[in-house]
Amino acid sequence: MPAPVSSLRVLMMVVGGLQAILGLALVTNSVAIATSLWGEDDASAYARRATGEDHAGTVVFVGILILAIAAWGILTALKFPTRHPNVRNSAIAYGWTALAFTVALWAFLSVLILIWLILAILLTVRPNQPECRAWFGG
Repeated sequence: MPAPVSSLRVLMMVVGGLQAILGLALVTNSVAIATSLWGEDDASAYARRATGEDHAGTVVFVGILILAIAAWGILTALKFPTRHPNVRNSAIAYGWTALAFTVALWAFLSVLILIWLILAILLTVRPNQPECRAWFGG
């Protein structure tokens, strides 16, 4: 496996792992996250807890969606040795999805988002390098 293909594979696994950690954090802490997002400052503690519990399902849904996207990236990276051209297409689509994920995270993590943006751009550009195209036969 050429070095650019191998580094793309590692990058996809790292980004997928980071997404999996974020997805697990959202699923396991859904009520606390929902309370911090939708809770009101002037309401009583019970009302804030109820508001968080009402919106916890939304946070769990987003967490499961992020976990599914993470699994897609990791499984695509694991299929690189097959050299199938559709794996390269999946890697390109995953890169664009990571770029869209960057825009969604911008509102919450403004400082760390620059690192994520660099990773997303690399995920989008790397599958189009000549070595990657030659490896996947496309």
